[in-house]
Amino acid sequence: RRTEGLREGRRLTELTAELAAGLGLGVELLPMSDDEVRTEILTDDGWLEFQDYFVRRGQADTVKEIRRRGIDLARPTPEVLRAIGKARLIVFAPSNPFVSVGTILAVPGMLEALTAASAPIVAVSPVIGGRALRGPAGRMLESLGGKASATGVVEHYGAHYPGLVDAFVIDRADVTEAEALRATGVEVTVLDTVMRSHADRQQLAEDILAAHLPT
Repeated sequence: RRTEGLREGRRLTELTAELAAGLGLGVELLPMSDDEVRTEILTDDGWLEFQDYFVRRGQADTVKEIRRRGIDLARPTPEVLRAIGKARLIVFAPSNPFVSVGTILAVPGMLEALTAASAPIVAVSPVIGGRALRGPAGRMLESLGGKASATGVVEHYGAHYPGLVDAFVIDRADVTEAEALRATGVEVTVLDTVMRSHADRQQLAEDILAAHLPT
């Protein structure tokens, strides 16, 4: 349905809202942009479309570089900018900081909007106990010059987006890293971040709100 709508010239934002309403999500779900951006991965076998790397090849290739075709022409939608502007708290989910969060942050104008936002920004580490529970984030951190650890995630955001993230959430399995991070001036909250059920997801969201939502 989405593909059909895009071929008809409809906005991705409009189609996403229609699908979300049809599924009864009850939230405002916004794509980063209405413009097309295609992520590609450089491996020993050359450049691969992201879905080719991720699905067909099972994320087995070592990632040497990432590029995003169309990113220079993309822009955040008015809806995204409005949501950022009115937010009380902004949370970066425990997604891949390179190909998921990183692609959103690469949209021209996105970093500026987030930097100007009055809401604090909290990032949840996708790496627990030295590995990502899902996906290749841990391996990408290592192959692209970082460390596969909660500390590596913090260092990645600090190096690539200095001053953007106000606080980090890491799992209890990495509690020993928390004190070392705090000693460097990083604000860290330790929570149970492993989500195996809807109840786990709800609990983590509630815990993050309790710890970081401004009063």
